[in-house]
Amino acid sequence: MSQAQFVPRIRSTSLIVIPARMASTRLPRKMLLCETGKSLVQHTFEAARRASRPVGVCIATDHEEIVAEVRSFGGQVEMTNPACTSGTDRVAEIARRRPDVDIFVNVQGDEPELSGDTVDLAIDLLERDPRLMMSTLATPIRRREQLLDPACVKVVFDAQGRALYFSRSPIPFVRDWHDDLLLENPPNFHQHVGLYAYRREFLLEIAQMPPARLEQLEKLEQLRVLNAGHAIGVGVVDEPTVGIDTPEDYAAFVRRVLAR
Repeated sequence: MSQAQFVPRIRSTSLIVIPARMASTRLPRKMLLCETGKSLVQHTFEAARRASRPVGVCIATDHEEIVAEVRSFGGQVEMTNPACTSGTDRVAEIARRRPDVDIFVNVQGDEPELSGDTVDLAIDLLERDPRLMMSTLATPIRRREQLLDPACVKVVFDAQGRALYFSRSPIPFVRDWHDDLLLENPPNFHQHVGLYAYRREFLLEIAQMPPARLEQLEKLEQLRVLNAGHAIGVGVVDEPTVGIDTPEDYAAFVRRVLAR
């Protein structure tokens, strides 16, 4: 894992929140799938607990079946408004109930192979730079098919590690392409890892912002923050997490688990 040099950190109280909704178009009842012997939400909960910095992990859901499942394996769970339109809204609802927490980390419920170190890095970025209100992660792209895949969200960032733009299109666009560009170091292309850390007051602020036009076009909520003129710190990790979005993704995850 690599990261930039920072000033000494200011320690904060942090909490992981895993938004886990029941509705899932491409993979119905995704959170409750359990072909490995554990539900997907339990795998993600256990992965999140590997982080050393947060004081705990809370699952925020909209459905009683998920509540029952989380309680069955001893996890902390809270019901949130079914009308929440995004995971950020669900995390913000928990933040309104927890004024004792400084930093909230939004971990997607379908990230069962998340590294605890990645969570700690996102928190560290905020603790070391008091000017940042929000942080996220990225990992190098080394395959052209991944670069061209609109399901793979790309990010470009400046020399200070602050996001310039996120897109489903290949960015930066290369006018004179050659395959060696994928092998260069430092890497030319980065995949966005969909994990966010927010300072509490900023999380509550962005939950009230109207959607931006760029956000609506790309279907990428983080563009709301850039459109409003706020900085997003980006930490670079060597290994991507693998989100579970389709039946094929889940089948591959099951094979990996059973092969361990």
